Amino acid sequence: MADQLDQKRALSKPPLYVSTKNETVRMFDSDFMEFFSRVHPATPLILYLPVVGFMLYVALWRQGFPVLVVAGSFLLGMLLWTLLEYLIHRYIFHYEPKTRVGKRLHYIIHGVHHDYPNDGRRLVMPPSISVPLAFLFYGMFLLIFGRFASSVFAGLVFGYVCYDMLHYATHHFPMKRGVLLWLKQYHLRHHYKDDYAGYGISSPLWDYIFRTTRR
Repeated sequence: MADQLDQKRALSKPPLYVSTKNETVRMFDSDFMEFFSRVHPATPLILYLPVVGFMLYVALWRQGFPVLVVAGSFLLGMLLWTLLEYLIHRYIFHYEPKTRVGKRLHYIIHGVHHDYPNDGRRLVMPPSISVPLAFLFYGMFLLIFGRFASSVFAGLVFGYVCYDMLHYATHHFPMKRGVLLWLKQYHLRHHYKDDYAGYGISSPLWDYIFRTTRR
């Protein structure tokens, strides 16, 4: 009876510490494809922080919007990112295809991350995917937000960068206290206890709204 109680207590909590060993697997026979499937975790910082800065420059100096307007639009963009992150993770990354090709594609997109969660070179999105998506969303924002698109897009991109950095940190940094520890536990629970709950990584907001904090 005591052993069963200990097991239940152990399963009720996600691990506070997971090995940061860089476990990996080869995904492609082609060396070319295999090379581009691995991305250094600093890549989003190098690529997208200049984009954020330029978009804010456009909004503040070229368009001349007041600082409070730009700040509000920027925060809206960050909020939209948290929703987008949730929807992509829940409905695309955890979609269960039936065909062999679909299963292979799903494994490449997200399944490999669940099998090898500490692969440090497969924790951020490859630029070959993120850059076209960035252009797509900027075009959509131009249609939806018009003159405010630059500041809203800056917030969305900044939210994406924060997500990528936080995701890497939850798998490779200790994060031993406070909100960071709580976010680490929240994401590790998704990996090691129930991967059909806890879809938010940078924020659990939409998990609470859509009641997917746990299954």
